[in-house]
Amino acid sequence: MATATAADVRRELAALADPLRAANVSRFLQMVPGGYGEGDRAIGVTVPDQRRVAARHWRDLPLTETVTLLTSGVHEERLTSLLVLVRKFGGGDEEERARIFDIVLANTGHIDNWDLVDSSAPYIVGPWLIDKDRDVLDRLAGSHLVWDRRIAVMATFAFIKAGDFRWTFRLGDRLLHDPHDLVRKAVGWMLREVGNRDRAAEEEFLAHRYRVMPRVMLRYAIEKFEPQRRREYLTGVA
Repeated sequence: MATATAADVRRELAALADPLRAANVSRFLQMVPGGYGEGDRAIGVTVPDQRRVAARHWRDLPLTETVTLLTSGVHEERLTSLLVLVRKFGGGDEEERARIFDIVLANTGHIDNWDLVDSSAPYIVGPWLIDKDRDVLDRLAGSHLVWDRRIAVMATFAFIKAGDFRWTFRLGDRLLHDPHDLVRKAVGWMLREVGNRDRAAEEEFLAHRYRVMPRVMLRYAIEKFEPQRRREYLTGVA
């Protein structure tokens, strides 16, 4: 099988680009002055198309080439790189999985929007740490980069799926008053995922915190509750 290169992937993505869609993506992901994605550039390739490109090349694209894409200034090239890495991680041996985990942690500055985080942290960072020391999540949660903090929270999705809620609650407490909405939403989302599996565990966590947690975090956390129960939390009488 021939080896693919970052240039091959770039050409395929460029052929799928749409300027009108790029403008919409730029607004949606706030790649505008003052937005959290300021400085990024979209070319307008749909996520399904990026997944198809990743599916074609994940086996024959060397890790060094994925890093080239991951450090690109084009948003879709970075997301496609992460989609490739997720596939490689899922099909890799322990050594390759370790290398992919290290690549992700070394490049969190390029995983700099919520779609990039959410497409990789629950499928690489979390699964790698399932049976390992998780102190790296504390380091990420203490970072000045909002993306590091979101990575830490979203990585716990893998633990939640395994029935382990401890780190979701631990980081939920640590980031309870995080200043950024994207972290608040991530915490609320992961609390909701806990509740989808163990409602009592989620409500026990909320019991002593729901009155002081940011409103957006609470709304995400209780989104699947019955209407009356949601009203009780939102009015402070739960």
